[in-house]
Amino acid sequence: MADEAKAKGNAAFYSGDYTTAIKHFSDAIALAPTNHVLFSNRSAAYASLQKYDDALNDAKKTVELKPDWSKGYSRLGAAHLGLTQYKDAIVAYKKGLDFDPNNEALKSGLADAESAAAAPQSPNPFADSFAGPEMWAKLTADPSTRPYLLQPDFVKMMQEIQKNPNNLNLYLKDQRVMQALGALLNVKFRAPNGGEDMDIPETDGESPPPPPPEKKPTSANAPVEERSQEEREAKEKKAQALKEKELGNAAYKKKDFETAIAHYTKAIELYDEDISFITNRAAVYLEMGKYEECIKDCDKAVERGRELRSDYKMVARALTRKGSALVKMAKTSKDYEPAIETFQKALTEHRNPDTLKKLNEAEKAKKDLEQQEYFDPKLADESREKGNEYFKEQKYPDAIKHYTEAIKRNPKDHRAFSNRAACYTKLGAMPEGLKDAEKCIELDPAFAKGYTRKGAIQFFMKEYEKALETYQEGLKHDPQNQELLDGIRRCVDQMNKASRGDISPEELKERQAKAMHDPEVQNILSDPVMRQVLQDIQENPNAAQEHMKNPMVMNKIQKLVNAGIIQVR
Repeated sequence: MADEAKAKGNAAFYSGDYTTAIKHFSDAIALAPTNHVLFSNRSAAYASLQKYDDALNDAKKTVELKPDWSKGYSRLGAAHLGLTQYKDAIVAYKKGLDFDPNNEALKSGLADAESAAAAPQSPNPFADSFAGPEMWAKLTADPSTRPYLLQPDFVKMMQEIQKNPNNLNLYLKDQRVMQALGALLNVKFRAPNGGEDMDIPETDGESPPPPPPEKKPTSANAPVEERSQEEREAKEKKAQALKEKELGNAAYKKKDFETAIAHYTKAIELYDEDISFITNRAAVYLEMGKYEECIKDCDKAVERGRELRSDYKMVARALTRKGSALVKMAKTSKDYEPAIETFQKALTEHRNPDTLKKLNEAEKAKKDLEQQEYFDPKLADESREKGNEYFKEQKYPDAIKHYTEAIKRNPKDHRAFSNRAACYTKLGAMPEGLKDAEKCIELDPAFAKGYTRKGAIQFFMKEYEKALETYQEGLKHDPQNQELLDGIRRCVDQMNKASRGDISPEELKERQAKAMHDPEVQNILSDPVMRQVLQDIQENPNAAQEHMKNPMVMNKIQKLVNAGIIQVR
């Protein structure tokens, strides 16, 4: 009985009738409540209706019943993604890939989730500064805020701010809180003119390095005059080092790199408690193409920066320069791995947009090289033919596996994308199938089969107007194609049903709900002119005839009719 209900649910799902599919899957679950596949299928149906909360509940139940089944994590990731819970989606997709590392649906979902997660910014600019145990570590490490941690009222204020960063506004008048904020943000409020995070040697405008650790006198009874003399000598050396740095900066701007290196080296010898001298010299080596020397200087800067508890931005800058040198040295896809790892480390120190850009570029370059290294049209054709054999035997997952291998071997083969789209359609994975069909058309706009694949998927998703446009576009390239002509006929029949109101209330409700997510429909309904037109049509039939003479208005009205929003009798 459960298998029968499941079969009916699958049939309804493949036809795009997700509401009916949910009903049948629910009936099957009532009969077999421990069958993980039923919860997975119902989750997919809920997601297709954009009911992501319900989809998430079923996906969680799926992985609870079958923790080692990769598809359950695909459902879980899709539901989280629909709810814009990007971090949870990433976790789910990665968990699934632990069980099935080659699963293309999981890889695609993970890429979408990571892309979405990278786009939005935190609504509270200071929220990250107060998060986790790192806050207490920074306050303990900073000599100016360390004593405050012995004061209960200060600790309580920081705990309140950590719970809710918006509470910061309540305590800003307390100078201790302001000083703590400065320590957490690596900002010195009394010297606000910090330098830019550019991949060139630092200029005078940069924030000064933190003061060096106190040097204990060799003897408790050392004379005050002796200590003063030592301090004066240290200040003089620091001043000389800064002058050497300025001379190095000037030489760098003139592209006199050898002179710049000489000045930065002298600065390092005079004063070893400012890592900007080292990172500046590393930048010169990078510009000269001496990448090994650049990497050595960057490693030295990071190590010394840790000892001095230097500004996180300075350490991040050294790591970013090292990553840039590693990218310059990369010749194979494997060579990009240490560069990517270094950029990621830099971002954990300080999330700089330039470093993030370099990371993305390195990952893209690695992926492109992997494709070039793997490229083999002959093996691609062999994999596609194997996929065709499995498709004929209705072994669609196996067919997808071989079509995917064909695409990896030859990413420009439009036929492999077309065939994989057909497999996804058979399995009810409409979004994946639509993506492949669109890629097929992109690679070969004159290939009629790409339009029939795309149109069929849109038809199953009950997006009849879009399907009609796809079929019509295909006819421009192959006017006599019977599949395209049949597709147009089916779309017109369905659209006429909507115009006559010849559809069930459930289907009308489903179609209207889907239409309300269409940006074009939203724009039409929010247009004051169109709202007046719709009111005129309801109240005055003669006015309706006048409005229909305007082609633009008529097209918009037809869009609403096709969507089931209005009916014309």
